[in-house]
Amino acid sequence: MDASSLAAVWLTVKLATLVTALLLLVGTPLAWWLARTRSFLKGPVGAVVTLPLVLPPTVLGFYLLLMMGPYGPAGRLMESLGLERLPFTFAGLVVASVFYSLPFVVQPIQNAFEAIGKRPLEAAASLRASPWDSFFTVALPLARPGLFTAAILGFAHTVGEFGVVLMIGGNIPGKTQVLSVKIFDYVETMQYAQAHWLAGGMVCFCFLVLLLLYGSRKKSPWV
Repeated sequence: MDASSLAAVWLTVKLATLVTALLLLVGTPLAWWLARTRSFLKGPVGAVVTLPLVLPPTVLGFYLLLMMGPYGPAGRLMESLGLERLPFTFAGLVVASVFYSLPFVVQPIQNAFEAIGKRPLEAAASLRASPWDSFFTVALPLARPGLFTAAILGFAHTVGEFGVVLMIGGNIPGKTQVLSVKIFDYVETMQYAQAHWLAGGMVCFCFLVLLLLYGSRKKSPWV
């Protein structure tokens, strides 16, 4: 494996780790709200969260590119703050990946919260626990299998992204060239031996992820 491949692997791991951490921070309260709310907004918000599951990655990437571009709201905001625009940067990959992998984190956590039911929270409330106490000391520990599944799926899905990261980040070695794009680059230049090494590693990684998930599913009905 050459230096450029190692750089792509390192960039992919860094991206997936950061995106997973951000998704857990953003997705956990969102999943809690979706699991508990009776608001009429639950349907539209749930549909927006799930949209990346059915949209082609290039469609999502295209609109994110427009939003982050010089004439988009995010692009204008970055320009007014004197900051670098997001397209073709690592920060842009992070933002795009958060949007694209959001349902893979929100849905397992939402299912885990819904599986808890009302009784444990009502018991905590009867002991004068505040809503915050109930969330952190009752709901989160009971939803731990769902959080574990969400973290694994969010990380694995970010590692395997292609269309969105190519649209937003392009193919800049050492800056936005992640593992999936590097494999595509090798195939385009007919360097199949190098592509086999990286693609085979991806296959093994995905198999281990699924093996881990199915193994944990036997231990908990909430995963």
